Amino acid sequence: MVPTVYHFCMRAIASTVALLLLTSTVCAQNTDLKNLPQFDVVSIRPHQDEGMMRMGFQFGTVPDGVVFKGGTLDMLIHMAFDVPRDRILNEPDWVRSSRIDLDAKVAPEDAPKLKTLTRQQQWAMIVPALEDRCALKFHHETRELEVYTLVLAKGGSKLKEAAPADPHASAPSPGNSTDSLDKPGSPGQPPAAAPMMLMMNQSGVTVKGRSATIDSFVQMLSQQMGATIVDKTGLTGKYDYELAWMPDEMNLMGMPMMPMPHGPPPQGGSEQPPPPTAPSIFAALPEQVGLKLETHKEPVDVIVIDHMEQPSAN
Repeated sequence: MVPTVYHFCMRAIASTVALLLLTSTVCAQNTDLKNLPQFDVVSIRPHQDEGMMRMGFQFGTVPDGVVFKGGTLDMLIHMAFDVPRDRILNEPDWVRSSRIDLDAKVAPEDAPKLKTLTRQQQWAMIVPALEDRCALKFHHETRELEVYTLVLAKGGSKLKEAAPADPHASAPSPGNSTDSLDKPGSPGQPPAAAPMMLMMNQSGVTVKGRSATIDSFVQMLSQQMGATIVDKTGLTGKYDYELAWMPDEMNLMGMPMMPMPHGPPPQGGSEQPPPPTAPSIFAALPEQVGLKLETHKEPVDVIVIDHMEQPSAN
């Protein structure tokens, strides 16, 4: 199985960054953790600060485990449980500021088992590691939360139906390919292309979908907004689209980002940030893809953190 590691970085001199989005199909809270392999070695260390002019993180799967570097514990928790930010309650404040490096590996005899797991099942294996290293205790509750429903806007969907895959197209070479993000690895089979790419700069966020499902679109929105989103569009195909918007706070999967510089201030005046060049997500959805978000309250399953401590020493 080809290692899959995703990098995200923001530098003061950079204008655009990109991240292949993780699209998972298995929710950790519905995964029987007892039937998954256990990590044999879990290294958790404070992330070495890269300075005010650069922030970044990377995460991904490797043949014998997972890696997570430069992100916050809050991000790791949400990736492990695979739920939106509004579905995990009572996190300690420090988990949002503690940036860590994690390297988790299984025993050599368990490495082949990882090839049979989805990406999210592999990340779900982090939950027992957090229970061990951070004394994590949690329980499930049903709470009434405000959730979003994704529906068709007036005039209908503007998503473009993706062209059928060309069965005669040559497979990408291993050196330039990306593992499928939502299926177990298949030795000897060419990896599938990721359905979405996200780019962020001082003008906002742009997501480009290529032959992407509405499920992956909903998951991307949920990750970006940190909220539960229910699909009520009735769309079942695969689509090409581009969506650009300006978030309320520049962040990616819950990680606060450093502001980008806008050049020197005018002589004799103070620097003023440029006006937003992209609309809000609520305006962008109907204008660009013919969809809209509606809000309502409904009972949902949430994870309540009962106790959590700073990671124990390696």
